[in-house]
Amino acid sequence: MSITIALAGNPNCGKTTLFNELTGSKQHVGNWPGVTVDKKEGVYKKNKEVVILDLPGIYSLSPYSAEEIVARDYIVKDKPDAVIDIVDGTSIERNLYLSLQIMETRIPMVIALNMMDEVQARGDQIDCQKMSKELGVPVIPIAARSARGLQELMDAAIQVAGKHEKPERMKLFDEGLENAVAGIADVLGEYDPDESWWRAIKLVENDDVAAKSLDPAKAEAIKTLVDAANKNAGGDAEAKIADIRYQYIGKIVKECVKKADRGYVETKSDRLDKILTNRFLALPIFAAIMYVMFACTFSGNFLFIEGLPSPGVWLAGIVENVWGFLTDVVTGAAEGMGASEWAVGLVSSCLDGVGAVAGFLPLVLVLFLLLSFLEDSGYMARVAFVMDRIFRHFGLSGRSFIPMLMGFGCSVPALMASRTLESDKDRKITMMITPFMSCGAKLPIYAMFAATLFAGQNQTVIVFSVYMLGIVVAVLGALVLNKFAFKSDASNFIMELPQYRVPTLKSVMIHAWEKVKGFAVKAGTVIFASTVLIWFLSGFNFGGICDMEESFLAMMGNSIKWIFAPLGWADWRASVGVVTGWIAKENIVATFGQLFGGVSDEVVEAVMAGEEALPAIGEVFNRVSAYSYMAFNLLCMPCFAAVGAIKREMGSWKWTLRAVGFQMVTAYVAALIINLVGNLLF
Repeated sequence: MSITIALAGNPNCGKTTLFNELTGSKQHVGNWPGVTVDKKEGVYKKNKEVVILDLPGIYSLSPYSAEEIVARDYIVKDKPDAVIDIVDGTSIERNLYLSLQIMETRIPMVIALNMMDEVQARGDQIDCQKMSKELGVPVIPIAARSARGLQELMDAAIQVAGKHEKPERMKLFDEGLENAVAGIADVLGEYDPDESWWRAIKLVENDDVAAKSLDPAKAEAIKTLVDAANKNAGGDAEAKIADIRYQYIGKIVKECVKKADRGYVETKSDRLDKILTNRFLALPIFAAIMYVMFACTFSGNFLFIEGLPSPGVWLAGIVENVWGFLTDVVTGAAEGMGASEWAVGLVSSCLDGVGAVAGFLPLVLVLFLLLSFLEDSGYMARVAFVMDRIFRHFGLSGRSFIPMLMGFGCSVPALMASRTLESDKDRKITMMITPFMSCGAKLPIYAMFAATLFAGQNQTVIVFSVYMLGIVVAVLGALVLNKFAFKSDASNFIMELPQYRVPTLKSVMIHAWEKVKGFAVKAGTVIFASTVLIWFLSGFNFGGICDMEESFLAMMGNSIKWIFAPLGWADWRASVGVVTGWIAKENIVATFGQLFGGVSDEVVEAVMAGEEALPAIGEVFNRVSAYSYMAFNLLCMPCFAAVGAIKREMGSWKWTLRAVGFQMVTAYVAALIINLVGNLLF
């Protein structure tokens, strides 16, 4: 029989790192809270009969946000065979609070005392055997990042699961609380004794989720017992229970933990925070770091050295040459086999379309390697803290910036990360503005225009400015929504700032690979299918084969181009690009590769040489209208996958359509302003 083991613990305690080590999976690991927003499932790589689940981080079994409910419901309702509770050994007092609550469910459990390498580096000592004896559950020291102690941990977890070794019911409460809990458990007769006891504790703690599931016929009797418990506890049984738990935790820590006598020592994190979270320096430093990141990705004059391409551009040049060679070989082979003209055209068109996207894979790789490094180092958590001072003026808390930062990678997981927000208002506003962040799929659009219409200019500044435009518009959008649609105060922002850590190469590569793989998969599936469709629509009409200007695609583009004429691009090909971009934003580059001819062959070369390319695009766009086009596609409705994520998280089509409508209006107004003002100034 298979065994199911759930990984639970506080946010940022190392659950996902442990999950990856145990299962061989490649889930994203970040040195900030809220990375995992749904449960992930994998198989223990040393025993295929053991299924392991990575649950979202929670501080207690009294949930306040959607992802905390996911974790609690799985532990309490689905009842895994065992729970591995990951405890951060450097913050043991706070982490053990959740441990006590999991023990109250009486599900077989093991405590994994993580980050023991950092504990030892501080000179602290933790007596795991004594702690295990005191708590009545196995306590195994581990260091998940270096895979230390994992075999012992899994041996212990499999043993308690196989033998169904429940933690002993802890006798912590005084007589008044004990009698109240016992009385409520008797009233809750439909559950097994362990679950009734746990639910009784939650009801005494005034847990809203437990109260909602209460049988109305039993509510009055339970209310009487809860009132009695509150009276015996001096008016607040919840506070008394928390105090009792923390007193017990303090006793355990006093007996089992010996901290090195070093007095107050300013840590490296403290010294860095004095600079990176400084009231006046924090935002300029963030802007400078982002600029350097884009320079490493896009600059044709890296480190201000004329003719030295950045790592991203250099790698893109290699891919470009390889793809060009492949295109010549395939089309040449097709012609050599006597293929018809239309078949050769189809092959060439598809290779141009997919190649237009594939040529930008190295840029995506370099950008996300750097972004992953910042996330895993702990810096991005500080950015959220710094942004709280700004966001509070616009009706949001700094926690909303976490999904927005994730939006630089992909809007879908970023929208899912909005579950970490406790306020329904914050969740809705954040989901409506998160697509304004420039996801990796939009990057090729900017690179294409930077190479074609901004050659010889500082292309890094162009791309950087588009990313910053997304942040600025998101903040202003939050202000408008808060003022006119959600009139309420900002939520409180409480967030743990993790220690700065040097990211592991494995973690950074996993994160970057996720993004590049998703990009490549779309190029080989969605975008390939789109290029075939675009080839057909751009080469045929009701009369059969025709010129592009008379094709089905031209008809469709001409029917809607008037909508975009005020924005500076009244050309049917530009209009078609916007529409195909809703399937996948990379599709815009693939579409231009087919309709303008040869994007994939010339763009990267132009970036490296600092020369202007693709005169056909120059006939449709000037620099102002090109920037307007980039801004519109930055801010308009995201791809269909992201719209689906909005629907799942919003829970209704009404709110989804409101979000899409807000994004489309914002995109149109921003692009219109850019076109009007830009033509006046330039």
